[in-house]
Amino acid sequence: MKFFYLKIPIIIALLVVTSCKKNSPNSTTEKAKNIIKEIKLKYAPDRRTARFNASVTKKGKQLIIKGITTNKDALTDFKKQIDSSNIDIVDSLVLLPTEDLKGKTGIINNSVSNIRSTKGDASEMATQALLGTPVKILQKKGGWYMVQTPDKYIGWIYQSEMAIKDSSDYNNWLSKPKLIFTEMYGKSYASIDRKQPVSDLIAGDILALNGEDATFYYVEYPDGRAAFVDKEQTQPYNSWLASLQPTQQTLIETSKQFLGLPYLWGGTSPKGVDCSGFTKSVYFLNGMIIPRDASQQVNTGKLIDDKKDFSNLQPGDLLFFGRITPEGKEKVVHVGM
Repeated sequence: MKFFYLKIPIIIALLVVTSCKKNSPNSTTEKAKNIIKEIKLKYAPDRRTARFNASVTKKGKQLIIKGITTNKDALTDFKKQIDSSNIDIVDSLVLLPTEDLKGKTGIINNSVSNIRSTKGDASEMATQALLGTPVKILQKKGGWYMVQTPDKYIGWIYQSEMAIKDSSDYNNWLSKPKLIFTEMYGKSYASIDRKQPVSDLIAGDILALNGEDATFYYVEYPDGRAAFVDKEQTQPYNSWLASLQPTQQTLIETSKQFLGLPYLWGGTSPKGVDCSGFTKSVYFLNGMIIPRDASQQVNTGKLIDDKKDFSNLQPGDLLFFGRITPEGKEKVVHVGM
């Protein structure tokens, strides 16, 4: 009897502790936060290419959940898990793009535009986009827009950096023949006397082609500006694409055009590059699209060597450098060619 006398109070005490924990006012908040973490890890593990940002606050017995996501499945799964957990919430999660921006597309309007990690001129530059690049518009805050580039990179851009088009205007823009600027640097002009520049241009810029004469192409910018560009510095886009025959030698020749270029964090253009911006640009100018960052590029293509045996490497191969995190994980932090 002494044995049971000692055990019963312990069991009761455990039940009391468990019961108190279950009814704790913070238990539903923690459960909601855990669901948010799970959904974010599943649908948006890399914030560079997907977003699921949500915060939880408590008002009385209700939880208020605010935030944004770029993934419809993430939103559906989140609501399903919240419902199955019997958590009473006021849902203010917004699926991007917002209603006022659905059907809208931005076309980069400068020779190269800076896309920042957060809105603001002093914010870190995450990447760049060249003239003529279409971007998906997700959200607007003041004069800043959250956009997503064709390689899925998400960031913020100021409104003057792009021409915003509805679906009809965008389809009209797409239907026009295009021209690609092939020299590293140059300008477009208001007239054939070359006295008044319209803007600078860099390799990879794309403009609409409206006509030509013996020396110039007559082009149009995404915002409707008209200009003349030298034929020797450009090619009709389809002709350029068809003529490309990328080889080890063409990759090397293109890469040498970047010699002496200053390092620029977030740069992906002849005005400045970071390591992965360099490799991305070299491959792009040879008609090949690879992801933006080194940690993304490492998952593209075919693995040649991971044993430090460099005998199989060929010109044009990408070499990745990394470090071990405090958690013991390998992390790619640099790339070269």
